[in-house]
Amino acid sequence: MTSPNQALSAVRHKIARAARAAGRNPDDVTLTAVCKQQPWDHIAPVLEAGQRVFGENRVQEAQGRWLDRRSDIPNLQLRLIGPLQSNKTREAIALFDAIETLDRESLAVALARDIAAQGRSPELLIQVNTGEEPQKSGVIPAQADAFIARCREVHGLTISGLMCIPPANEEPAMHFALLGKIARRNGLAQLSMGMSGDYETAVRHGATSVRVGSALFGDRT
Repeated sequence: MTSPNQALSAVRHKIARAARAAGRNPDDVTLTAVCKQQPWDHIAPVLEAGQRVFGENRVQEAQGRWLDRRSDIPNLQLRLIGPLQSNKTREAIALFDAIETLDRESLAVALARDIAAQGRSPELLIQVNTGEEPQKSGVIPAQADAFIARCREVHGLTISGLMCIPPANEEPAMHFALLGKIARRNGLAQLSMGMSGDYETAVRHGATSVRVGSALFGDRT
C-alpha cells in the first residue's frame, strides 16, 4: 500500500516534471489537497508529510474539520472549491484563504458586503463553466469578461484568477487553454485547474493551482 509520504511525493514529482516540460518553474504551481468527505485519519498523515494547502467543498464540513485545529498548524491555507451559498459568505470569508467558486451576481454582492464588514479578504477566483454544462456551476465563457468587469467595477472585488472543471467526457486540454485565454485578456494571474486525472495536462497549460484528491488520499470512503 502506498504511504501518504509516497503519494504526496509522487504527485509533487509529476507536477514538477510537467512544469519543467512546459518551461515553467515547479514552484509556481500550488498543490491543493482536496479533502472533501475524507476522514481525519486520512488527512492527518498527508498533513504530517508536509502538505499545507487543502481544498474543501462545503463550509460547514470545513468548519468542523479545521476551526479547532487551525491555530496549531503553521502556514495552513484553506481553499473553498465547492459551490458557495450566498447565506454562507460570512462564514466562508472568516475561514478560507481563497474562494474559488464565485459564479453569479448575488454571490458577488454578498461577498462584497461581508468582506467590507469583516475587513478580511480571501483571494477570489471566478468559476468558468467552460463546457457550458447545465448541471455545473460557473459563468459561461461568453459572459466571463462582463462578469469579471462587474465584480471589479460594480462590486469592488479584487479578482485573483479563474477556476474550471472540464467535462468528464472531453479532452481537458482545450478547456484549460480556453480558461487561460480568458484569464490573459483580463489580466488574471491565477488558474485553478486540473484534478487527479488531468493535473499534469493542466500544469502544461499554465495551471498555478491543481486540485488533487484521490491521488493523495485514495477513493473516498
